[in-house]
Amino acid sequence: MERSRMNSEGDEQETPLLEQGNEDSVRKAPACCSSRYGLALLSCYGFFVVYTLRVNLSVALVEMLNNTHQSSTNHSSSVCPAHDTPPRPVHNHTASVYNWDSVTQGWILGAFFYGYITTQVLGGYLASRFGAKWVLGLGILVTVIFTLLTPVAADLGAGFLIAVRVVEGIGEGVTYPAMYTMWASWAPPLERSRLLAITYIGAQLGTVVALPLSGEICFYLDWTYVFYIFGIVGLLWFILWAFLVSNRPETHPRISETERLYITTSLKKELSSSAHIPWRAIVTCRPLWAIVVAHFSFNWTFYTLLTLLPTYMKDVLGYSIQQNGILSALPYLGTGLMALVAGQLADYLRETCLYKTAIVRKIFTIVGTVGPAVFLIAAGYTGCNYTLAVAFLTISSSLAGAASAGFNINHLDIAPSYAGILMAITNTFSTIPGMVGPVIARSLTRNNTLEEWQTVFYIAAGINVFGAVIYTVFGQGNVQRWAINMAYSQKD
Repeated sequence: MERSRMNSEGDEQETPLLEQGNEDSVRKAPACCSSRYGLALLSCYGFFVVYTLRVNLSVALVEMLNNTHQSSTNHSSSVCPAHDTPPRPVHNHTASVYNWDSVTQGWILGAFFYGYITTQVLGGYLASRFGAKWVLGLGILVTVIFTLLTPVAADLGAGFLIAVRVVEGIGEGVTYPAMYTMWASWAPPLERSRLLAITYIGAQLGTVVALPLSGEICFYLDWTYVFYIFGIVGLLWFILWAFLVSNRPETHPRISETERLYITTSLKKELSSSAHIPWRAIVTCRPLWAIVVAHFSFNWTFYTLLTLLPTYMKDVLGYSIQQNGILSALPYLGTGLMALVAGQLADYLRETCLYKTAIVRKIFTIVGTVGPAVFLIAAGYTGCNYTLAVAFLTISSSLAGAASAGFNINHLDIAPSYAGILMAITNTFSTIPGMVGPVIARSLTRNNTLEEWQTVFYIAAGINVFGAVIYTVFGQGNVQRWAINMAYSQKD
């Protein structure tokens, strides 16, 4: 039977679903002014907000510390000769500064992820049962509100700041699972890579904008305004999301009939009609665990740089707060550009060149994990060659953008009906690096020597390569039988 053949776990789906059988007569809806690309742009804005709220503390923390105290107790003057620092504007800097040691800093930077990990599976479950729109929207709103409270929490003490960051993580924990659930209903199979690339480039744009802008805000105003300004940007996004987005094409009030038919017809052979979640089949799915390992490995390097790159720029390379934010943003600008190119190229290879989905995903995963590992290690041996250090870190992060068309989208390939649940599972495990990575890295770099940072980079690179090997061996690209076969519903 065709259905059984197409979805056997070992066989790759050779022909895109949209091109099979009766779907030949369905006209592809144009991308320009379409509802699905409108959703992609608004989702991009949403992830822009998510990442500005996540990374702004990395820069602000540099200014929140009592530098006199740090220099005398933690030897935090830079390893390399400091760069010339332009004079600050003459005005009253009233923001408080704090005497937090390197261990406390590690806990503050990692606290977000302790909350983030708790709502992954819950977010995927709620989005699949009640719709992704409000799960995603309210989750980000919680993060926005507590971001605005960050200066008050910091004044109350490190413990209060850690608690606020945990709550922010709880709010953001639902974002990826809910977004995958949304795209399971909105993304035609042959447009998945590019639609998700547009969505998740918002994360890179948020990082690219937040890092330098946070540095400028700290330089010209003070660190408290970092949280106020980005919080207001988040509130604006929530208003737009609440009024313009629908959970499914069938319920969207402004979608054209051509586009609605195109989306629903292209997805009808991939989606399960059962409301039952086949938990046993999910947790025993080998391709899913290949994604888990790849995601965990990738995020170890990603979160290490995301939280500690501004610290490295200041304590090792000697850049000022203003220079720091701009240079720390360069790697993520490269990541975003690579993600866009990778999304377009991946869909071209599948649609035009007829490459198997599994092959495409593995190629982009290898480029996005092994490539960054090589240049991250190289960056540790540049010494005080500032240009080469920044160049290698930028190349490392840029290559990581290729993974957006690799394992990072594979959930929608193997089980589109349960993509939110699968993303919740993989993101739960991949959040662990964000929890322990900054703490371990700061414990290993107490004296901020080049040798200590080389150790941090070696650990991250080794974990990256391990993830690439596991995914290459065990990853798949076909829709799993349990993801659409009703027979499993009664057994699990």
